[in-house]
Parts: sequence; C-alpha cells; structure tokens
Amino acid sequence: MASLLRSYNAALLRRPMITQCITATVLFGAGDVVAQQGVEGKGKEHDWARTARLTFYGGALFGPAMTKWYQLLNRIKFPSPTKALVYRVWLDQAFLTPVAIAFFYSSMSVLEGKTQDAFHRVKSAYVSTLIRNWGVFIPTQLINFSLVPPHLRFVVVGVVSLFWNTYLSYSNANHNRFDRVVIEKSADSLQTVD
Repeated sequence: MASLLRSYNAALLRRPMITQCITATVLFGAGDVVAQQGVEGKGKEHDWARTARLTFYGGALFGPAMTKWYQLLNRIKFPSPTKALVYRVWLDQAFLTPVAIAFFYSSMSVLEGKTQDAFHRVKSAYVSTLIRNWGVFIPTQLINFSLVPPHLRFVVVGVVSLFWNTYLSYSNANHNRFDRVVIEKSADSLQTVD
C-alpha cells in the first residue's frame, strides 16, 4: 500500500493533469455507483449510462478545471499563512463553487440530451446544493489549505468528493425525475385546455 501511495504521489508531481483527471474519473464514477447501489438500492437496474455521464464529467470536465484552479490558488502569494488560508478558502467557496454547481447541473442536462431542462434543473437544485457544499467543503478546505502539501490538495478534495459525488449523483437523479413530472403535468394541463 505504501508503494502505491508513493507511486501515486510521484505521478502527481510528474504529470499532475493526467493523474488528477484519472483520479476525478474514478471518484465520480464510484460516487455514482455508491449513489445507485448504496443509496437508491437499484441492484440489477443500475443505470450504466448515468454512471458513464458522471465518469465522463469527472475526468473530462471537472478534473482539468480543478487541476488548473488549484495550480492558480497555489501560485497566488499572500503576506501571511493566515491570510493565505482565509483567502484561498474564500476564493474557492465564493467564486469557484457557485459556478461549479451551476456548471454541474447544466452539464448533466446536456449530457442527458435534455438541454432545454438545464435552466430549470439549475434553478431547482442550486441553493440547496450550494448550502450543503459549504457545510462540507469549508471545513475540508480549511484543513486542506492549512495542512496539506499543494500537490496533494486535489487528492484531499477528491476523497471527500467521493461522498459529495454520491450526493450530487443522487440529487441530479432526483431533480431529473422531478423535471419529468413537471413536464408531464404541463403536457397534461395543455391537453385538458384543448
């Protein structure tokens, strides 16, 4: 196990982008599997297309963006360690997170082929997801930016994200089901008017 961790650490230092994209791929896919099997209890009715969408999102969209984000945060110089901690957490949670949540829900709508539902899904899930995110990631990032070496910060977020991705997958699936009900009711009410 120790040699695996050393190899992973070396890969992070040598090739951070590809290593972190692979990490995000695995963690988003695993988060969806946990959501479907552990939370939703789907068993043999597992939605593999959903797992593929979340896996793709993790590796192709989230991984590269977060790698660049952490590189930027690590390059910014602050006058003291305390200010560095406060401002990095603040930048992460006040600027990145609100955009990332909207991007996640709209990306899922597009990847599901439901581009027209993107605005409604973001609107219905945004505030509750943002508040829950702050409850999880403000404490995580305080620890991360104060105790973790810069090249391992994405990994810490990734491990916490395994649980967060489970929530996002479950939340997205629930909002997707809610969107279908709203659309069906709207269609029924239009037929009633005719």
